[in-house]
Amino acid sequence: MNSLERFSSRARDYAAFRPSYPREAVDAVLEGLGDPRRLTVADVGAGTGISSRLFADRGASVIAIEPNARMREAAQPHPRVSWREGTGERTALLDASVDLVVACQAFHWFATAASLEEFRRIARRRAAMLQYERDECHPFTKAFGKIVRAYATDDTELLRAKALEIFRGFPHARVRAGTAHFKQSLNGYALLGRIASASYLPSDGPAAGALRAEIEALFERHREGDRVDLMMVTHVLCADW
Repeated sequence: MNSLERFSSRARDYAAFRPSYPREAVDAVLEGLGDPRRLTVADVGAGTGISSRLFADRGASVIAIEPNARMREAAQPHPRVSWREGTGERTALLDASVDLVVACQAFHWFATAASLEEFRRIARRRAAMLQYERDECHPFTKAFGKIVRAYATDDTELLRAKALEIFRGFPHARVRAGTAHFKQSLNGYALLGRIASASYLPSDGPAAGALRAEIEALFERHREGDRVDLMMVTHVLCADW
């Protein structure tokens, strides 16, 4: 499936049910850059603007770059976020036109040397990556991950690992790395929405029905009250020049 179009049918679920990023992860990305209100940030592969709004909430002016029209349309408006069509390799921004470029959960779909070159071209000071994954040290999250892997049509865990490796090798830059843990608390409806937001999981047909049944049964086994906690860890990488 074309990575530029793969989320077209998932945009509303993505906007509604994907998690945000922990405050300390955003703190790490902004560290040493001064007053965020004076920063211009490019969020590349911005999706529905989850990460864009976090930096805008700190006072930064954010240019959200997203190739998929339906993802842009599903974004919640923010007065400090402006939207543009573009890709990781071709943002259409001017040279050294932003203080910081960030790539978040979508980076593994465009983790290429060409994207890193584009980041270096448009950013004056820093490029950063925020990427979360399940923390399967916890029983519910481990069981959830097992079900997801059984139905996945793409090995996104491998793609994310490769994306981290590519960013760690950012050429001609000083790269630092850290992690930030968080949890996403979900009721049964939201847990199914989380599944529906994933482009690598079936959305219709017998496989989708079987996946839904397994997730519903898992929720019933692990819920406390009407919720379960999906434990996550965010990888934070910053490249400075």
